[in-house]
Amino acid sequence: MGRLDERALVAALNESVRRLPKPGHHDQEEPPATVAVDATGLAAGAISTFYVRRTRNRRGEPMLWRRWLKWLVVVDTDRQVLVAQEACSRPYNGSAMLRPLGDAAHEEVTPLGLVLADAEFDSEQNHRHVREWLAAASVIPAKWGKASWRVQGYRATMRAAFPRQLYRRRALVESVFSAVKRKLSARAPGRSQETQRLQALLLGLAYNLYRLRPCPV
Repeated sequence: MGRLDERALVAALNESVRRLPKPGHHDQEEPPATVAVDATGLAAGAISTFYVRRTRNRRGEPMLWRRWLKWLVVVDTDRQVLVAQEACSRPYNGSAMLRPLGDAAHEEVTPLGLVLADAEFDSEQNHRHVREWLAAASVIPAKWGKASWRVQGYRATMRAAFPRQLYRRRALVESVFSAVKRKLSARAPGRSQETQRLQALLLGLAYNLYRLRPCPV
């Protein structure tokens, strides 16, 4: 793992997306992609979840995970593959990662037409970056806070008329997480944080390769 070049992982992930069939007819220009941005946790050890649920401390309280890895992904909802990913140790503000992940997917893999994300990524800066820099639409629910809070700009538009029909496609990223954890792994059990990061990136690449496998006749 220490000799693994992260740039090679990124290049392999991008190539795996290019080899997948594109939506629409082959003689037509590739349409902008609808992507969903989300994050999930990966266990930072090899302890089974059954053991964690059953084990209790001296006071009879359930044992808790002390640390875990946060895996952030950008998923093409039409092809259900990863087009960008990052991993970091929690606690971490995932909202700030939407912009670099969106840029990586847009510039290296496929042009973006619609970006969907949950309230964790809610910020006016994210909306502006997607709409003004990437020239794509953004659908992110605005958080509810104190009565004195005043939302403005694109967040106010989300609050006033939220496009629920478009937002429903965001749930497809949860299907990807479920498939990864059921068919591949839900762990990044490296001893160092950098090793765990690389294991998470390998997990994303392995899932794309799994999607590339030939369908049985």
